Amino acid sequence: MKKYEVYFEIEGPNAMFSRPDTGASFVSYPAPTFSAAKGMFESIARVKSAYVKPTKVEICRPIQYEKYATNYGGPLRKANQLAQKASYQHMAMILTNVCYRIYGEILLCGKEPDGVNSRHALQEIFFRRLSKGQYWHTPCLGWKEFVPSYIGPFRKESKVETSINEVIPSMLVSPFDVDINGNPLPRYVQNVRIVNGVLRYDQ
Repeated sequence: MKKYEVYFEIEGPNAMFSRPDTGASFVSYPAPTFSAAKGMFESIARVKSAYVKPTKVEICRPIQYEKYATNYGGPLRKANQLAQKASYQHMAMILTNVCYRIYGEILLCGKEPDGVNSRHALQEIFFRRLSKGQYWHTPCLGWKEFVPSYIGPFRKESKVETSINEVIPSMLVSPFDVDINGNPLPRYVQNVRIVNGVLRYDQ
């Protein structure tokens, strides 16, 4: 069966792909999680009968961390903070000056309309919207406030940082049990390897 692949490059001044094991003081993974990459693809193009399954990410900048503080004003604040309408300050360790090339394969996830190749259609729609800068919603680098400074086709000047080799002891795949229409049930994979700047989601 023919493969239908899509890919794009994304960069930005800040990124945050939260490690759940770091508690309230968030620390980022060095690269996007599977679910974060999937969300980036879906922010650009989507159809009902097919979806993009991320396959790998290439890291195109040295990994740099920086301390970051943000204020939380949601319902999970303590009772006294809610009463005083006070924000809760989160401290985090985020990534800075990031650039990634992200790849995915298009798979079927529903009944195809008669006479329609949904995977080919999604591929065509994706590359057309990417080239025109059209999105369903603004893509982000993890947290919503971390919007990219560039998202689009690969650029010649971007190169994979082949010096990056790292093992992530445990990495979140997705907060859901399956890729499409799942129930809340986090999935993890152990001993994820970044080899010569490349992280493969199917390892």
